[in-house]
Amino acid sequence: MTQDAVTPYFTRADGSYLFARWGRPIAPVVFGVEDATVSIVKGALEAIVALAGHQMAETDPELGANFMVFFIRDWDEVLATPNMDRLLPDLAEIIARLKSIDANQYRAFRFDADGGIKAAFVFVRMDADLSRLPADTIALSQAVQTILLWSDQAFPGQSPLAAGTDGAARLKPEIAAIIRAGYDPVMPVCAQDSTHGLRMAARVAVLEHRN
Repeated sequence: MTQDAVTPYFTRADGSYLFARWGRPIAPVVFGVEDATVSIVKGALEAIVALAGHQMAETDPELGANFMVFFIRDWDEVLATPNMDRLLPDLAEIIARLKSIDANQYRAFRFDADGGIKAAFVFVRMDADLSRLPADTIALSQAVQTILLWSDQAFPGQSPLAAGTDGAARLKPEIAAIIRAGYDPVMPVCAQDSTHGLRMAARVAVLEHRN
């Protein structure tokens, strides 16, 4: 995997480069679904965290839960949820924009002083398209897209998942390689220079050689 292959995953629409990974263990909580689906979501997240070599936790000492997943039917549900504006500043503007583009998912992040991810808020609107997908596919997709701060241009036209020979969703090998490289201890928790893409490509090569 070359620098040119890696860099676009962290190059935003305005041309800036921004990479970040979680700087603390992930403590998840899931709202809006039955217990069986909660287990699926947490299981998918555990699998991606294990791939990254990161850690899970029951609680975050500062925030309690730092990875919140909300399953909703309509964006207006978010507006009606008490105290949601404390999690998402400019909530009304965000919801208006999501409704205007008929979005079915949204992720917001918070960061530590060193730039590492300290919290993520994931909203999944179960529209007709998502309702046709298995719960484990939705869960895996959201876990992958939240384990790193990917570019806003990384996945709109493509999924990080692909169908396996059995028809089940699998993480694409190149995405798995980037996640492993991003969490390698020698790599920074946050980077804003595109030369980081070169370092990432080099780590992918090293880790693949080890395997």
